[in-house]
Amino acid sequence: MIRSTKYLIPPARGALVTRPQLTRKLEEGMETKLTLLSAQAGYGKTTALSEWARQCRASVAWVSLDKYDNDWGAFWSCVLASIRERLPLFGESIEFLLEQESAASIDFAVSAFLNELSSIRGDFVLILDDYHVIENTFVNESIRYMLEHLPPYFHLYIASRTELSFPTTRLLAKGEINVIRIEDMRFELGEGVVFFREMTNLSLTKRQISTLFEQTEGWVSGLQLAAITLKRSGNIADTIRQFSGRQRQISDYLLEEVFGHLSESSQQFLLATSVLSRMNGELCAAVTGKADSQVQLERLEQLNLFIIPLDEQRDWFRYHHLLSEFLQQLCARDYPELWRLSHHRAAAWHENEELYEEAVEHYIRTEQAEDAVRIIDRIMPELLQSKSHVVRRWINGLPESSFEHKPMFQLYRISQFLMNRDWEQGLRKAEQAERRFEAMEASIPEPEWKQLMGNLYYLNALFFRMQQNMPRALHYFELLEHYLPEGSSLQKASTKRYLGHEGFGDPLSLTVDLHEMEQFQLKLITMWGKKPNYPFVGYAYLSYSSLMHEWNRLDEAESCIGQALSRKDLRANVWTWIHLGLVSSRLKQALGREEEAIDSLTYLVSSVDSPDQPVIWKRIKAEQARLYLLQGQRQKAYDWLEQSGMSHSDEVSAGYFEEYLVMVRVIAGNGRIKDALQLFEKLERLADKESRLREQIRLKILHSMVLRQSEEPQAALAPLVIALRLSEPLGYIRSYLDEGPQMVEMLAELLNQQQKTALTLLPSNYIRLLLDAVSSNLSPKSLSNEALTEKEEKVFELLAEGFIYKEIADQLNVTQDTVKFHLKNIYRKLRVNNRIEAIMRAKEYRKRV
Repeated sequence: MIRSTKYLIPPARGALVTRPQLTRKLEEGMETKLTLLSAQAGYGKTTALSEWARQCRASVAWVSLDKYDNDWGAFWSCVLASIRERLPLFGESIEFLLEQESAASIDFAVSAFLNELSSIRGDFVLILDDYHVIENTFVNESIRYMLEHLPPYFHLYIASRTELSFPTTRLLAKGEINVIRIEDMRFELGEGVVFFREMTNLSLTKRQISTLFEQTEGWVSGLQLAAITLKRSGNIADTIRQFSGRQRQISDYLLEEVFGHLSESSQQFLLATSVLSRMNGELCAAVTGKADSQVQLERLEQLNLFIIPLDEQRDWFRYHHLLSEFLQQLCARDYPELWRLSHHRAAAWHENEELYEEAVEHYIRTEQAEDAVRIIDRIMPELLQSKSHVVRRWINGLPESSFEHKPMFQLYRISQFLMNRDWEQGLRKAEQAERRFEAMEASIPEPEWKQLMGNLYYLNALFFRMQQNMPRALHYFELLEHYLPEGSSLQKASTKRYLGHEGFGDPLSLTVDLHEMEQFQLKLITMWGKKPNYPFVGYAYLSYSSLMHEWNRLDEAESCIGQALSRKDLRANVWTWIHLGLVSSRLKQALGREEEAIDSLTYLVSSVDSPDQPVIWKRIKAEQARLYLLQGQRQKAYDWLEQSGMSHSDEVSAGYFEEYLVMVRVIAGNGRIKDALQLFEKLERLADKESRLREQIRLKILHSMVLRQSEEPQAALAPLVIALRLSEPLGYIRSYLDEGPQMVEMLAELLNQQQKTALTLLPSNYIRLLLDAVSSNLSPKSLSNEALTEKEEKVFELLAEGFIYKEIADQLNVTQDTVKFHLKNIYRKLRVNNRIEAIMRAKEYRKRV
């Protein structure tokens, strides 16, 4: 019951002041996507919403949020559970949303949630009360994204003390937000008169009520507190005159006045139970040691002392936030021993009732770390499957000294540093754990100890791999092989998930020294390649085949990819399998098998079993669009752009870097050069921020391709030169060749300029290597048997050197029209269609002669 009360609409508290204007304002939300109640504590947001919800014609799901929900998994757990109170089968297919990785792909996670909403029939309302406790960036962004795509029958109501942490300007401009602010929540004077005369039985004059309104500015809780105080006052006029100051001062004054007039037993009861977020008589008795706790709760409710029932039977209650905050602050400050004792007793009661999560929370609050660790150790296996976010928060909140004797705690903590990309800190913790584990060798069974050491060595290897220290990474992988020949159990965690990897989608993204990586990956393939069930070897196959493709060693790349795709165990790791498929498709394109390249991508998505199917489709569809551009099928690429749901004005993230790269190409190909450059600048800032050399090079190449299509095509050569200088030491080839004929034209033009002006900073040998690679990778048609004339051979020779029409005309002292005439004959004899193909055929011709 203690959990389900979060999802119950708070019951009515007896007679209430009728507020038709506020009710109408709330009802207007049924015509909008979002209704926001934004007001400070005590303005009756919860009361107004609960009363309206009970009268609402639609189905209503309610969530009472608290500070423990400020987490991706916790928040979405609440949302799903609340909707299931009305629709029991809702969301069974999207449990994966609760996993940590989902936060890395907000639009995918929320898209899956929105798709689930399609099963709802009729209007549906979701109320999120106390949303101000949610500060998590991913949660706020997910709500923002959700609001942009909500179906018209789903309405979100949010009550918050603060303004929302995400922009709502677009919703406001479209008339899709209904805002209810303090001025709407305040009691009007007429409502105040009704409140005091009919709800409090106080005989106040209209002038006295007006004075209270001036002092409290219609603040509902201030008026309620004033009523409680005035009932005990011997001189109502004097008491009213003492009300002054700001809202916070008034509430403190009134709460102190109310609290000070209670009996000592009631005060002690309130202070002791202030540590509870929800309570019933039995729990309060355990915390206070008083058998009459249920009577105390009922008496407090009769006093209208800011205590709120959570169920119709009035078994469970919570304190109003104003009262709860006041009591907790007072108890922790003035009665620290009572504070600790109450938390301890609350923890013990929850543990006895097998409410282990609540027990852990109280043990942590009272710094009883050993007890918290004891329970976490007991329930960790179950929670890691369903609430890993809770375990992560607990372990991160505990002192490390409390779980030094719990190796699995330490491994899990270390793995979080890896997921959070805090590699240096994680490596330090791993080195400390290594010393602890080594000292435990004699005290635990050998198989268990080897399991610990192997898992730790696996994490160590990953940390060093991320830091580009290949010798140390290989050392730890070899130790892993010695201790756990069948591999670490951590390798197989969340293998069906596509998310949560290095962010940028390129397998070579984290690599600086490609030659060192070549040897590193070969050793791993040699070490693990013959193991039948070792999915982690897929990363080695992927990296090695990607490198062979980049270096234009296509036969080796295809052989490596073939070995990888023939393994059944690699299908279990979705991220690796998808990227192997992407590399395979690019290889087919490079080898001239264009239809196979496209078809293999269509098959790829159907070959995986993953809850992340939509985000996988997004990646593959973008890759298809890139191939369509290369193959001249521009309309299909434009169709992808229209259907992608992406825009050049989006905020970009590393997780969708590859998709936005494709978008730049498609937008530029559609003539929208300004938009393409705007998006390009965002991607460039992201790559610079992350210090990703590979992405920086690829972006310079992309920049040149976009500028080549602009009104100043010569501007394209400057970023291309930068890319060439950066990539020459790395030996990049396919990053240029895969751009197609336009890149070949620019490379030839650069080489020609270098020959004419003797540019010393231009890597001319590297450019020649790239141009030679172009011709060697073509599958040329047979050269014609018809011989070229002497003049045609001279034109042909200059063409092969990369000269443009005007320059050839100047060299031969003829007009450009004459050059074009000769070129037409050359094209016919060589069976080519354009100048680029002729350059390539020229190289073939020279080899033959």
